[in-house]
Amino acid sequence: MENVIKEKWNEILSYMKEEYSITDVAYRTWLLPLSVFSTTDNTIIICVDDFKIGAASLDFIKNKYETFLRTAIAEVTGKDYEITFELKSKINDSAKAAINEPSRNLYGILNPKYTFDTFVIGSNNSIAHAAAVAVSENPAEVYNPLFIYGGVGLGKTHLMQSIAHHILETQKDKKVIYITSEAFTNDLVQSIRNKSNDEFRQKYRSADVLLIDDIQFIINKEQTQVEFFHTFNTLYESKKQIIIASDRPPKEMSSLDERLTSRFEMGLTVDISAPDYETRLSILTKRAEDNAINIDYDILKLIAEKVSSNVRILAAALDKVVALSRLKKKDITMDLALEAINDYIEDANSSKKTLTLPYIVDLVAEHYELTSQEIFSKNKTAKIAYPRHIAIYLCKKYLDLTLSEIGRKFGGRDHTTIMNSINRVDKDIKADPVLEDNIKMIIKKINPS
Repeated sequence: MENVIKEKWNEILSYMKEEYSITDVAYRTWLLPLSVFSTTDNTIIICVDDFKIGAASLDFIKNKYETFLRTAIAEVTGKDYEITFELKSKINDSAKAAINEPSRNLYGILNPKYTFDTFVIGSNNSIAHAAAVAVSENPAEVYNPLFIYGGVGLGKTHLMQSIAHHILETQKDKKVIYITSEAFTNDLVQSIRNKSNDEFRQKYRSADVLLIDDIQFIINKEQTQVEFFHTFNTLYESKKQIIIASDRPPKEMSSLDERLTSRFEMGLTVDISAPDYETRLSILTKRAEDNAINIDYDILKLIAEKVSSNVRILAAALDKVVALSRLKKKDITMDLALEAINDYIEDANSSKKTLTLPYIVDLVAEHYELTSQEIFSKNKTAKIAYPRHIAIYLCKKYLDLTLSEIGRKFGGRDHTTIMNSINRVDKDIKADPVLEDNIKMIIKKINPS
């Protein structure tokens, strides 16, 4: 996803300039010197070139343009991100320090916003939070491994990074590694290519605390599973702390190596569910306070009532309210808020989202970390084409649409192409348990009546 953000960066800045009527002078002065330093999970680190515009520019850019930038990124990429700003000089200094002194956090900059202090506790996450705090205070002494699971945007990564921050700050002798399973796999592939397997193993097996996010993505990656199995055993037997996050509990990872599943269940498994109304209101209130947003409490209550999916969508909805207020140069009113969050509102009279073709495509795109635009596109690469087949298969399964109607929705494809997609997925499900698991997960989110 990092490459996607970098590739679309100029498009994002241009969108921001046009949508929010930013002058040419302001655009050249404040926006063009910005660049993407890194993208991890759902956070983008924006590099502010203080060599060109001075260190004081960071606070100015953050206060004036952060909301617009978050909204522009979401509109262009189809995905909501947290963003944080770092001075180029500070990044350079950190890089030099890493050369002279090996970093205890091998994967660089954690999101500074993801700490226990900023985590809003509610009935949906209180047990997971308590377990995370206990582990951060006494690594490898309680709950080892700690397995945290829950849907997209509910706070798993926030908790994981909170643990890392706390240990790095309070137990400076500990070597902490936070990484996604995808990055772990990429590291393994690189080590095989470079014939540096010993260095790879030493890197991970010498950790005092290993936090690995999105573990579900090692399913169907046999060599990654074997390597992680041995890494897990080495750390566990050495009484080192392991924290794992996933979108599902171990018992539902039926296509995962049984040896790994059994080890994931050796410690404590906790879940994070969707926030209730009170928690959503607390999250919005804290975000408004932290970002000095002048908004009436009744409007926050309105947003909390209308937007009920997850924490990330809540943040995006509030940001869009602020962005629309600034764009229209109007105070934030109930009417303006309703206009801004219209795309995020679910049917208040139904506990289930109305099934539509765009909704199913959104779920498939989210599951495969794509955008809906990519699913609808003409792109024929396997990474996009096969999720498109799945989306077509599910649309036919759950919507009262003809093949021709589905074809028109998917960019004018003919009914033969649509039928081929459906038949292909139907055949593959019977032969591929991993695919079957993935489709079952999406169906659970569709929740058809």
